[in-house]
Amino acid sequence: MRWHDPNGPGLSRIGGAGPSDHKAVTVGRHTVMVPIFTRSADASPFVAEVQSNGARALLYRHGDLIAEVSFPRQPRFYSRSTAEGVPYWKIATLHGTDVLATTVLQTCTRFGHRETSCQFCAIGQSLAAGATVAEKTPEQLAEVAAAAVELDAVQHVVLTTGTPRTPDRGARVLSDAARAIRARVDIPIQAQCEPPADFVWFERLRDAGVDSLGMHLEAVTEPVRRRIMPGKAEVPLSDYMAAFERAVAVFGRGQVSTYVLAGLGDSVADITRMSEQLLALGVYPFVVPFVPIRGTPLERHPAPSPDFMNDVLSRVSAAIGKIGLFSSQIKAGCGRCGACSSLKLREALYA
Repeated sequence: MRWHDPNGPGLSRIGGAGPSDHKAVTVGRHTVMVPIFTRSADASPFVAEVQSNGARALLYRHGDLIAEVSFPRQPRFYSRSTAEGVPYWKIATLHGTDVLATTVLQTCTRFGHRETSCQFCAIGQSLAAGATVAEKTPEQLAEVAAAAVELDAVQHVVLTTGTPRTPDRGARVLSDAARAIRARVDIPIQAQCEPPADFVWFERLRDAGVDSLGMHLEAVTEPVRRRIMPGKAEVPLSDYMAAFERAVAVFGRGQVSTYVLAGLGDSVADITRMSEQLLALGVYPFVVPFVPIRGTPLERHPAPSPDFMNDVLSRVSAAIGKIGLFSSQIKAGCGRCGACSSLKLREALYA
C-alpha cells in the first residue's frame, strides 16, 4: 500500500534479510507486514492516510474508506546502546508486534555474485546503509534479548544468518547465539539456516536452547531454484527433504518449518504438492507472497496476483487442516508470528 504521513513511515524496514521494504500494520486484531517501499506498492490501490495523532491511519481503496488501521510504535529497547556504543536496533529488531529478530551474520558467501546469489535477497543492503553490524556477538544478542523482554514484552526470538563458507552453513554461530540468550533470559528461539552438511548440528542447536528450526526452500521446483537462487540450488531438494526428516526427529513435528515464496515461478499445483509432502514429514510450510525488494535483481519482477495467492493459500491451509499441523503449535519463529502471510488466518477455518 501507499503510505501517506508527513512525518515519514516511522517504524519500518528497508533492505536486509527477511521481511524487507515493509511496515507492520494492524487490521482489527491481526498484524501483517505490508510492503510500502516496493515498486508494486507505488501502484497499489490501497492508501493509508496517517492521522494527526500518529497512532492510527485511515485505509482507502480506490479512494473509498474501508478500514481504520494502527501500527506498532517504536519499541523502548531501541533507545538503548551497548557499552561499546552500538545501538540495540542495529543488533536486533522488532518484527510484527512481539518478535525479536536478527541476522547474526549479515554477510553471505552467495550474496553479490551473479552465479550464486539469490535474486530476491537484500541481505547486504542494511549493512551497506549502516543500519546493522556485520556480525553480532552472542553477548550482544543476549543483552538485547533481555532488554526486549523486559521493556517490550517480546515473546520469541528469530535468529537467522547469511551462509558462511563452512560446512555447518551457519549452525555454529546460531548455536552460540542461542546458548548465550538462554543463559540470560528464558524465551523460545527459532534458528534459521541452510541444511548443514552434518546433521549432528540439529542436536547441537537443540542442546544450545533452540526450540524450532527453519530451513527455507523459497522455491519448490529445481528449474525455478536454479534460475532464482543458483547457489542454494547446489543443495538439491533431496538433501533438503533428508534434512527435514532428521530435523523433525530432533525438534518434533511442527517445530521445523520452511519459507515458500509464492510468485517466483512455481505453480499453485507445485506449491500445494510440496506443502503436502512437507506436512507429511511434520514440517510446517510457511507460504508467503513474494515481495520484489528494491535494489535486487528481481525488483521489477511482478508481485503475485491476489487470485494466485488466494488459490494457493486456500489449498495449503486446507492441507494444514487435514494434517492438523497448525502454526499455533510452533514454539517460536516466523510461522508462529504469521505476519508475512494470511496463511495463519486461513488455518482458523480448519482448527
